[in-house]
Amino acid sequence: MFDERQHRAEIVQFGKLLHQKGYVAATDGNLTVRLENNTVLATPTGMSKGMMEPDDLVLVDMEGRKISGRRSVSTEIAMHLLIYRLRPDVRGIVHAHPTTATGYAAAGIPLNKALISEVVLSLGSIPLARYGTPGTPELTEALEPLIADHDAILMANHGVVTYGDTLLRAYMKTETVEHFAKIALVTHLLGQQQPLSDEAVEKLVATRLRDFS
Repeated sequence: MFDERQHRAEIVQFGKLLHQKGYVAATDGNLTVRLENNTVLATPTGMSKGMMEPDDLVLVDMEGRKISGRRSVSTEIAMHLLIYRLRPDVRGIVHAHPTTATGYAAAGIPLNKALISEVVLSLGSIPLARYGTPGTPELTEALEPLIADHDAILMANHGVVTYGDTLLRAYMKTETVEHFAKIALVTHLLGQQQPLSDEAVEKLVATRLRDFS
Protein backbone atom coordinates (compact mmCIF):
# COMPACT_ATOMS: atom_id res chain seq x y z
CA MET A 1 0.00 0.00 0.00
CA PHE A 2 1.20 3.51 -0.82
CA ASP A 3 1.69 6.06 1.93
CA GLU A 4 0.59 9.68 1.52
CA ARG A 5 3.95 10.77 0.14
CA GLN A 6 3.76 8.12 -2.59
CA HIS A 7 0.18 9.05 -3.44
CA ARG A 8 1.23 12.69 -3.81
CA ALA A 9 3.95 11.66 -6.26
CA GLU A 10 1.47 9.44 -8.11
CA ILE A 11 -1.08 12.25 -8.56
CA VAL A 12 1.65 14.56 -9.87
CA GLN A 13 2.81 11.84 -12.30
CA PHE A 14 -0.65 11.24 -13.76
CA GLY A 15 -1.38 14.96 -13.85
CA LYS A 16 1.66 15.40 -16.09
CA LEU A 17 0.54 12.50 -18.30
CA LEU A 18 -2.94 13.99 -18.69
CA HIS A 19 -1.37 17.30 -19.74
CA GLN A 20 1.20 15.74 -22.08
CA LYS A 21 -1.47 13.70 -23.88
CA GLY A 22 -3.71 16.73 -24.31
CA TYR A 23 -6.45 15.28 -22.12
CA VAL A 24 -6.52 18.57 -20.19
CA ALA A 25 -5.64 22.16 -21.13
CA ALA A 26 -4.68 25.17 -19.02
CA THR A 27 -6.00 24.51 -15.50
CA ASP A 28 -8.67 21.97 -16.50
CA GLY A 29 -9.31 18.62 -14.83
CA ASN A 30 -8.74 17.14 -11.39
CA LEU A 31 -7.46 13.97 -9.76
CA THR A 32 -8.04 12.51 -6.30
CA VAL A 33 -7.01 9.55 -4.19
CA ARG A 34 -8.86 8.23 -1.16
CA LEU A 35 -6.37 7.55 1.62
CA GLU A 36 -6.56 4.82 4.24
CA ASN A 37 -7.92 7.15 6.92
CA ASN A 38 -10.88 8.07 4.67
CA THR A 39 -9.47 11.44 3.76
CA VAL A 40 -9.03 12.54 0.15
CA LEU A 41 -5.90 13.92 -1.49
CA ALA A 42 -6.88 16.27 -4.32
CA THR A 43 -5.39 18.47 -6.98
CA PRO A 44 -5.75 22.21 -6.33
CA THR A 45 -7.93 24.62 -8.24
CA GLY A 46 -6.49 27.08 -10.73
CA MET A 47 -3.30 25.15 -11.50
CA SER A 48 -2.07 23.28 -14.57
CA LYS A 49 -2.05 19.55 -13.98
CA GLY A 50 1.26 19.44 -15.83
CA MET A 51 2.98 21.86 -13.46
CA MET A 52 2.08 20.51 -10.02
CA GLU A 53 4.46 19.56 -7.24
CA PRO A 54 3.55 17.16 -4.41
CA ASP A 55 3.12 19.95 -1.88
CA ASP A 56 0.57 21.71 -4.12
CA LEU A 57 -2.01 19.04 -3.34
CA VAL A 58 -4.82 19.56 -0.84
CA LEU A 59 -6.04 17.12 1.82
CA VAL A 60 -9.78 17.21 2.58
CA ASP A 61 -12.24 15.17 4.62
CA MET A 62 -15.24 13.34 3.16
CA GLU A 63 -17.31 16.52 3.44
CA GLY A 64 -14.79 18.46 1.33
CA ARG A 65 -13.43 20.50 4.24
CA LYS A 66 -9.73 21.30 3.92
CA ILE A 67 -7.50 19.55 6.43
CA SER A 68 -4.16 20.73 5.09
CA GLY A 69 -2.58 22.40 2.08
CA ARG A 70 -1.54 25.90 1.08
CA ARG A 71 -3.84 25.97 -1.96
CA SER A 72 -7.62 25.67 -2.39
CA VAL A 73 -9.37 22.50 -3.52
CA SER A 74 -11.37 22.45 -6.76
CA THR A 75 -15.09 23.21 -6.55
CA GLU A 76 -15.58 19.90 -8.40
CA ILE A 77 -14.47 17.96 -5.30
CA ALA A 78 -18.18 17.22 -4.67
CA MET A 79 -18.24 14.97 -7.74
CA HIS A 80 -15.29 12.97 -6.40
CA LEU A 81 -16.75 12.70 -2.90
CA LEU A 82 -20.07 11.44 -4.30
CA ILE A 83 -18.28 8.66 -6.20
CA TYR A 84 -16.29 7.67 -3.10
CA ARG A 85 -19.47 7.54 -1.01
CA LEU A 86 -21.37 5.42 -3.53
CA ARG A 87 -18.46 3.16 -4.47
CA PRO A 88 -16.47 1.88 -1.46
CA ASP A 89 -14.23 -0.02 -3.90
CA VAL A 90 -12.98 3.18 -5.55
CA ARG A 91 -9.66 4.64 -4.42
CA GLY A 92 -8.74 6.90 -7.35
CA ILE A 93 -10.65 9.26 -9.68
CA VAL A 94 -9.65 11.16 -12.82
CA HIS A 95 -11.69 13.95 -14.39
CA ALA A 96 -10.40 15.21 -17.73
CA HIS A 97 -11.45 16.64 -21.10
CA PRO A 98 -9.92 14.31 -23.74
CA THR A 99 -10.78 15.88 -27.08
CA THR A 100 -12.63 13.12 -28.92
CA ALA A 101 -14.56 11.76 -25.96
CA THR A 102 -15.50 15.27 -24.87
CA GLY A 103 -16.64 15.92 -28.43
CA TYR A 104 -19.08 13.03 -28.06
CA ALA A 105 -20.22 14.47 -24.73
CA ALA A 106 -20.75 17.89 -26.33
CA ALA A 107 -22.69 16.26 -29.17
CA GLY A 108 -24.91 14.44 -26.67
CA ILE A 109 -23.80 11.00 -27.87
CA PRO A 110 -22.95 8.25 -25.34
CA LEU A 111 -20.23 5.72 -26.11
CA ASN A 112 -22.52 2.81 -25.42
CA LYS A 113 -22.27 0.78 -28.63
CA ALA A 114 -20.49 -2.57 -28.28
CA LEU A 115 -17.97 -1.96 -31.06
CA ILE A 116 -14.77 -3.20 -29.40
CA SER A 117 -14.52 -6.32 -27.26
CA GLU A 118 -11.74 -4.88 -25.09
CA VAL A 119 -13.93 -1.91 -24.11
CA VAL A 120 -16.84 -4.19 -23.16
CA LEU A 121 -14.41 -6.23 -21.05
CA SER A 122 -12.78 -3.27 -19.30
CA LEU A 123 -15.63 -0.75 -19.02
CA GLY A 124 -18.88 -2.31 -20.14
CA SER A 125 -20.47 0.77 -21.70
CA ILE A 126 -19.82 4.49 -21.27
CA PRO A 127 -23.08 6.37 -20.62
CA LEU A 128 -23.79 10.08 -20.97
CA ALA A 129 -24.90 12.05 -17.91
CA ARG A 130 -27.14 15.02 -18.58
CA TYR A 131 -25.56 18.47 -18.28
CA GLY A 132 -25.04 19.93 -14.82
CA THR A 133 -23.18 23.13 -13.99
CA PRO A 134 -19.67 22.19 -12.76
CA GLY A 135 -19.20 22.60 -9.03
CA THR A 136 -22.93 22.58 -8.27
CA PRO A 137 -25.43 19.96 -7.04
CA GLU A 138 -26.78 19.81 -10.62
CA LEU A 139 -23.67 17.89 -11.67
CA THR A 140 -23.70 15.38 -8.82
CA GLU A 141 -27.43 14.80 -9.29
CA ALA A 142 -26.84 14.04 -12.98
CA LEU A 143 -24.05 11.58 -12.19
CA GLU A 144 -25.58 9.80 -9.21
CA PRO A 145 -27.83 7.29 -11.06
CA LEU A 146 -24.91 6.11 -13.23
CA ILE A 147 -22.07 5.70 -10.73
CA ALA A 148 -22.93 2.30 -9.27
CA ASP A 149 -22.98 0.46 -12.60
CA HIS A 150 -20.24 2.22 -14.57
CA ASP A 151 -16.54 3.02 -14.17
CA ALA A 152 -16.47 5.77 -16.81
CA ILE A 153 -19.08 8.43 -17.55
CA LEU A 154 -19.32 11.13 -20.20
CA MET A 155 -20.68 14.41 -18.83
CA ALA A 156 -22.70 16.37 -21.37
CA ASN A 157 -20.91 19.53 -22.56
CA HIS A 158 -18.19 18.95 -19.97
CA GLY A 159 -15.83 15.98 -20.11
CA VAL A 160 -15.15 12.52 -18.74
CA VAL A 161 -14.82 11.05 -15.26
CA THR A 162 -13.25 7.62 -14.65
CA TYR A 163 -12.54 5.75 -11.45
CA GLY A 164 -11.02 2.55 -10.12
CA ASP A 165 -9.52 0.76 -7.17
CA THR A 166 -6.24 2.60 -7.84
CA LEU A 167 -5.41 5.91 -9.49
CA LEU A 168 -3.45 3.98 -12.12
CA ARG A 169 -6.55 2.02 -13.13
CA ALA A 170 -8.65 5.19 -13.14
CA TYR A 171 -6.11 6.84 -15.45
CA MET A 172 -5.97 3.79 -17.75
CA LYS A 173 -9.74 3.96 -18.08
CA THR A 174 -9.42 7.57 -19.26
CA GLU A 175 -7.03 6.38 -21.96
CA THR A 176 -9.45 3.60 -22.91
CA VAL A 177 -12.39 6.02 -23.18
CA GLU A 178 -10.48 8.38 -25.47
CA HIS A 179 -9.09 5.52 -27.59
CA PHE A 180 -12.59 4.09 -28.01
CA ALA A 181 -14.01 7.52 -28.85
CA LYS A 182 -11.49 7.84 -31.70
CA ILE A 183 -12.46 4.41 -33.04
CA ALA A 184 -16.17 5.23 -32.77
CA LEU A 185 -15.56 8.50 -34.61
CA VAL A 186 -13.87 6.64 -37.47
CA THR A 187 -16.93 4.38 -37.79
CA HIS A 188 -19.14 7.47 -37.97
CA LEU A 189 -16.90 9.00 -40.65
CA LEU A 190 -17.03 5.75 -42.61
CA GLY A 191 -20.80 5.81 -42.28
CA GLN A 192 -21.02 2.30 -40.92
CA GLN A 193 -20.90 0.52 -37.58
CA GLN A 194 -20.99 -3.21 -36.90
CA PRO A 195 -21.68 -3.67 -33.18
CA LEU A 196 -21.06 -7.03 -31.57
CA SER A 197 -24.03 -9.37 -31.41
CA ASP A 198 -26.06 -9.71 -28.22
CA GLU A 199 -24.63 -13.21 -27.79
CA ALA A 200 -21.06 -11.95 -28.09
CA VAL A 201 -21.74 -9.16 -25.60
CA GLU A 202 -23.25 -11.60 -23.11
CA LYS A 203 -20.11 -13.74 -23.26
CA LEU A 204 -17.90 -10.70 -22.71
CA VAL A 205 -20.03 -9.46 -19.81
CA ALA A 206 -19.82 -12.90 -18.19
CA THR A 207 -16.04 -12.80 -18.54
CA ARG A 208 -15.95 -9.27 -17.10
CA LEU A 209 -18.03 -10.31 -14.09
CA ARG A 210 -15.84 -13.35 -13.50
CA ASP A 211 -12.45 -11.70 -13.96
CA PHE A 212 -13.01 -8.13 -12.78
CA SER A 213 -15.51 -8.45 -9.92
